[in-house]
Amino acid sequence: MNSFCPMKTNSPTNRFRPLLLCPFVACPHVLDAAGVLRRLLLLCLIALWHQAQPLEAAQRIRLGTLAPNGSSYHNELKKMGQEWKESTLGNLSLTIYPGGRMGGESETVRRMRIGQLQAGLLTAVGLTEIEPAVSGLQNVPLMFESLEEVDFIGAKLQPLLEERLEEKGFKVLFWINAGWVHFFTKTPIATPDDLRQLKLFSWAGSPEVVDLYKKAGFHPVPLETKNILTGLQTSLITAVPMPPIYANATQVDTQAPHMLALNWAPLVGAAVLTTSAWNRLDADTKTIVMEIAKASGQHIQKAEREDATKAIAAMKKRGLQVHKISDQTKAEWKQAAKEVYPLIRGEIIPADIFDRVTGWLNEFRRQ
Repeated sequence: MNSFCPMKTNSPTNRFRPLLLCPFVACPHVLDAAGVLRRLLLLCLIALWHQAQPLEAAQRIRLGTLAPNGSSYHNELKKMGQEWKESTLGNLSLTIYPGGRMGGESETVRRMRIGQLQAGLLTAVGLTEIEPAVSGLQNVPLMFESLEEVDFIGAKLQPLLEERLEEKGFKVLFWINAGWVHFFTKTPIATPDDLRQLKLFSWAGSPEVVDLYKKAGFHPVPLETKNILTGLQTSLITAVPMPPIYANATQVDTQAPHMLALNWAPLVGAAVLTTSAWNRLDADTKTIVMEIAKASGQHIQKAEREDATKAIAAMKKRGLQVHKISDQTKAEWKQAAKEVYPLIRGEIIPADIFDRVTGWLNEFRRQ
């Protein structure tokens, strides 16, 4: 009896059936060993190609931030990325570069503009690289007396800022106001004149702020944020304005073991996505991304405000000394700050934004 060979017919279906059913068995009427191997390899390549399609179709968002690795900022961003991935069935992924691995905030913005990064978690310092009006949320020392005032101004100003940022190519995912910036110093200070004797860190990407400090009698030293600890170790700088959470995470207190209990300015920031990356998302994905991101921003803000007290307590155990000031000394600081407001208005902060902020604050305080 002749052995069965489905290739004995000339139909197109039968011509390929042995290969489809069992590529390891050659039909002697059609394929030699080399032919079977070639077709087997082809099938493997086709299978691999199909498996790769979801990965190729998936969109990858790369996010840079100065937030330290393992900080509550970083952990919440990781959680946000995981929720994005799960909610889009793997079609959107988030890769985070924490701790300034992509450079300072100016460099992070530059990388976003050229497409190396698609997102960033930035403070107002970095955001003003994109839109100077953002400085109205943070760059007025001793303007705000409470976080409630900061929240009120944020609610008023953020819609306008979001429009301006989007016009310049950046979509705001969420805003955060994570508490107060304090002065950490190598030697104790109490008054503005004490601070004027020290070498004060100032962000290298903001020459106008450096000039302002000089006009106010201070001695600013422009550096990138990633160089703060080294600067303190070498006494290139001897004072740093910084939120306690970041000081604790980077152990700045080990080199600057004195903190002035003065709420110098709020730490305000936002997570932004380039509009080019945003526009590649479909409508449903945009909704998912924004809902998850806004919830993450709320979690970060709540955690950071709560963790500020814990950070100070942790640094105290390492030897940090917190120096409280009297009402009279606080009034001296406020007067020193008010003297530079005319220099800030129109130079650091656009005049219209400065006037809106002061007007809204007066409105809030009358309530």
